[in-house]
Amino acid sequence: MAAHEISTTAGPKMGSEKLVRLSEAAGKHLSGLLEKKGYAAGALKVSVVGGGCSGLQYQMELVPGAGPKDIVVESRGVRISVDPKSAVFLSGSEIDYSTDLQKGGFRVTNPNARATCSCGDSFST
Repeated sequence: MAAHEISTTAGPKMGSEKLVRLSEAAGKHLSGLLEKKGYAAGALKVSVVGGGCSGLQYQMELVPGAGPKDIVVESRGVRISVDPKSAVFLSGSEIDYSTDLQKGGFRVTNPNARATCSCGDSFST
């Protein structure tokens, strides 16, 4: 690239914990998972997609880095990557982690959810 050219690649935008935050348990667990995968600059990618019993459901995956259009939130020392469309549905949410035998795993507490399914994985607004 010549000195006068401008790069058109946009990087992720930084967000705050007002968008989404992790509980202490979720932060500790995710730190360990990211380290185990070797994702030093990795993140928890959180998306909201159509489906589930209530109309919308959460998808979570560990990714080596945030997408160029994503919003990145730093919470409990872990990066959370959220695409702009999902951010509308996640605003104010907290992600927790439990080792409970029956309902263990990651759970999202979402103040925007008007109805949730008994499985805890889907919701409607």
